[in-house]
Amino acid sequence: MKFAQEFKRSLQREGFPQKWIDSAIPYGQLKKCLKKVTNELQYLGLDKDTLAQLAAGDVGFHYELDEETGQSKKHFRPRLTVFVHLQDGVAVDAKLSPNTRDFLLRIASKQVGHREGSPDSSARRSLTPTNYKDISHGDASAIAEGLSAVQQVEVSLVFDAEFFDILQTDVLILDTLQEEEEKRMKGEITALGQVITHTTKPSLGGKAKGDLAKWRDIFELYLDARIFFSTRETDHGARTSTQALKQLQWFQDEVLKRKLVQNLKLEASRDAFSRFLNMNAFLLQNLKFQEINQVAVRKILKKFDKRTALGVAKTFPVVVHSDHLLAGSLAKDLCAQVSSEIISTVPQLDDYLCPICFAVAYWPIRLHCEHIFCSRCLVKMQRKGERFCPLCRGDVIMRAGLDNFDTKHAAFLREYFPKEVKEKVRANELERGKEIFGPDYTDRPCSVM
Repeated sequence: MKFAQEFKRSLQREGFPQKWIDSAIPYGQLKKCLKKVTNELQYLGLDKDTLAQLAAGDVGFHYELDEETGQSKKHFRPRLTVFVHLQDGVAVDAKLSPNTRDFLLRIASKQVGHREGSPDSSARRSLTPTNYKDISHGDASAIAEGLSAVQQVEVSLVFDAEFFDILQTDVLILDTLQEEEEKRMKGEITALGQVITHTTKPSLGGKAKGDLAKWRDIFELYLDARIFFSTRETDHGARTSTQALKQLQWFQDEVLKRKLVQNLKLEASRDAFSRFLNMNAFLLQNLKFQEINQVAVRKILKKFDKRTALGVAKTFPVVVHSDHLLAGSLAKDLCAQVSSEIISTVPQLDDYLCPICFAVAYWPIRLHCEHIFCSRCLVKMQRKGERFCPLCRGDVIMRAGLDNFDTKHAAFLREYFPKEVKEKVRANELERGKEIFGPDYTDRPCSVM
């Protein structure tokens, strides 16, 4: 199936918003314009085979995509420069005549002969480009009679500029569209984070505490799913839309299997979960839309090079300065915000463990280097005469005292991890009892016989 048809069907099949479809790369229009480009080059005697022979020889051509800044936007001004011999260095501004086109063909043929033979070094040194000139109709026959130096013939083309203006305009339109969607989604992420923060606040009562535990499990599964990006060594990097869909389905299946949503007690929590799923579905849809348009750009540039031999597939993505479609990903830009404004609203125990004992860092001591340890582990380090922080090697351990007790952090731990705090307090008391009364000490209540 031809790509143009598949591209059109994909846009309709995926259920994209009509605004997105209207902004997609106009692949069919670009194909029609490309036909005009090839016809123009053939008329000038610079078809793809001729250009390929010129590129392979010592006297070739140079094609670059320059930009001209107009009143409202930038326009491409492609420049095709062919290096040819002139007689006695004489050149007059004009467009390429049929005789000149025949002459370029003879040069291309001659360069093939040079490669097959063994031209001397002086002949190669004479092929040095000097200045930009166009060959006149009247000079074409004279040029064919004597070749003394290499001049640059700037070939005036019309339809290649039209082609790249269309492509550049639509790439920038897609960039603007993604920028708008990104701004809208950032607002949604912020609002959703506020809702989840409110519904999981332990001070609201038992239902909120229960929902906090369920959200903790939901987000733990979400992080394990690595839907849009993976940090594992085996599959590190961004996901394709196909991979992201598979991981998103796994996440939803696990949530249903563990009945996490059904056990959410507050209606606001259940609504928040639906919004969270919709947000991920939108990110997935945007990733698909971006991929489809990226493929369309690659395909049309590849087709351009195949039909013209001008070699723009690598240069255009650099020149166009696309900040979203060709250079970035909306999913990538927003995932960091999801992590900071939604997932972090439900504190995970792993983020609040003491790095020494790996239990909750209760009776938290914040050192001068800002690292937090539980008081028992800090006391042990001081008793051993250790001076340096195990994490940053700062000379702060012996300087720590009661002034380093973090009251706000302790209150936060009591509010969000009450069970773990009670267990840590009990473990601290048991350890302290063994230090005072010996290893046989137990915290079990005494039995009176």
